[in-house]
Amino acid sequence: MIGRDRITTEFPLVVNATSSTGPDQFSTLSHLECSRDGSRHDADVVQGTSPLGAPLLARYDLERAAATVTPAGIATRAPDLWRYHELLPVRDPAHVVTLGEGMTPLLDLPRHGARIGVPTLRMKDEGLVPTGAFKARGAAVGVSRAAELGVTGIAMPTNGNAGAAWAAYAARAGMRALVAMPVDAPVITRRECVVTGAELYLVDGLIGDAGALIKAAVAERSGYQDTSTLREPYRLEGKKTMGYEIVEQLGWRAPDVILYPTGGGVGIIAIHKALLELRELGWLTGDLPRLVAVQAAGCAPIVEAFHAGLDESSPPADAHTVAFGITVPKALGDFLVLDAVRSTGGTAVAVTDEELLAAQGALARDEGSWVCPEGAACFAAVAQLRESGWLTGAEDVVVLNTGTGLIYPDTVPVDVPVLAKTGAIPAMS
Repeated sequence: MIGRDRITTEFPLVVNATSSTGPDQFSTLSHLECSRDGSRHDADVVQGTSPLGAPLLARYDLERAAATVTPAGIATRAPDLWRYHELLPVRDPAHVVTLGEGMTPLLDLPRHGARIGVPTLRMKDEGLVPTGAFKARGAAVGVSRAAELGVTGIAMPTNGNAGAAWAAYAARAGMRALVAMPVDAPVITRRECVVTGAELYLVDGLIGDAGALIKAAVAERSGYQDTSTLREPYRLEGKKTMGYEIVEQLGWRAPDVILYPTGGGVGIIAIHKALLELRELGWLTGDLPRLVAVQAAGCAPIVEAFHAGLDESSPPADAHTVAFGITVPKALGDFLVLDAVRSTGGTAVAVTDEELLAAQGALARDEGSWVCPEGAACFAAVAQLRESGWLTGAEDVVVLNTGTGLIYPDTVPVDVPVLAKTGAIPAMS
């Protein structure tokens, strides 16, 4: 395992690494850039998408960052995502909103890797972050930057996990939260929103329907920001720290392949952005990992666009999958996902619900880890890619598990005998 234990035992732990760092040194954020036409936009006012309706990407003075900090310096910092603060958008450490997110373990999976013919298989386990899913990374940075810019309430549609995370961090920041999610979203994520005081609504539809309701509500409310996927610039910045951590945990080198469950696509876009930044900083050399976008067969618009040679996707007529977190019929950043996959020599794979549920069970039996169905889709994809020959078995492969299986209890039916108090457990067969 490569995670918090390695960081804290090999290097001194700085309990509050940000306390002695002033606003002028904390971030090297320069500006925002339109992902369509490259135009520059002011990073110090509340922003949504660009005038073209495209996501805005945060850009940094990487030359100044490289002159300010080194990998050796980062290693002395607390084991959370804020260890990379020069490359994050919050300018003043006083505005950091944190629940201790980041530096999740990178676990070796020897039994499962041997089972599917990929001996060097690892899992980046995001089920161990606050709120139980990788969404906490984006929420931590997004809420922190929103608070710094004077936002007093966040509003968002969600398939469950993102809403739970943003509601938690909004509560931590003393901000209001408005969340709308499909009625079929995981019940546990509803409870996470309610317990942290969010204003929650259930929608009889998909995430796009929830998004339309949120957009209308924000137009009528003062002080709220629409923090929908890629409609504000900083969720992506929190999630890119997954890429930083993978490279740091491997000794400042990249694996050969990274698989990511892809719905809205922020995670895979963010990891690609992190890898490009690390290369420009000079902290990562050589080829970038091949990035693999994984979707469920019941909602696979990006997979279909990839194999059709298209630059954008089209929504399926009837999107459905047990991997509810990736039920996104049309992602705003689909063109960025496709670019990340193609530019790294990667691919896009769809797996059935039956395949991903089987992979979920097999991984748990082999390694003792109950992953979310979205993460399980990636393990099913690894097996599929190995069987097809796209993976030879010699690669160093990292799978992103984006959440704990505990959020999705219904994916594991329990059908076991009930014994009488005076009964006996049967002998082993």
